Amino acid sequence: MKNIFKLMAMLALVCCLSSCSDDDEPVVPTLDVTPANLNGTWQLAEWNGQPLAEGLYCYITFNRREQTFEMYQKFDSMYARYITGSFDIEEDPYLGSVISGEYDYWMGDWNSEYIVTDLLESGSMIWTAKDNESDVTKYVRCDKVPDEVVAEARVTE
Repeated sequence: MKNIFKLMAMLALVCCLSSCSDDDEPVVPTLDVTPANLNGTWQLAEWNGQPLAEGLYCYITFNRREQTFEMYQKFDSMYARYITGSFDIEEDPYLGSVISGEYDYWMGDWNSEYIVTDLLESGSMIWTAKDNESDVTKYVRCDKVPDEVVAEARVTE
């Protein structure tokens, strides 16, 4: 009988030690990358691990029903821009969810297609350029595009 208790105690200890490994990190559930889960306004918060320099920005608002977007950006030009277009999400069997876009007024496609990962209910997601894994951006959900950004971009249209 003593041996059974010793064996049970050892099994309990092994189970406890194996479940308390330092390598285990809590798993944060991610959302499916769908137009419905992207719907709303997002702000570019980081580019390659760094925040954008002061005065630079990119906001994108996705409309899930029409699969369209409105973008307000000021980071690759000294002028703010307001850009519209459509987007598409495809599932790649090896890469996962890939988002691509096309600008209105025959301005062409986005520079890259992006692999979307870590879409969290808390309101953030990571985009990695499909053809350049070192081009990584982090977006965070926000309530709306700030009025001063809208005004600045609309003046330069």
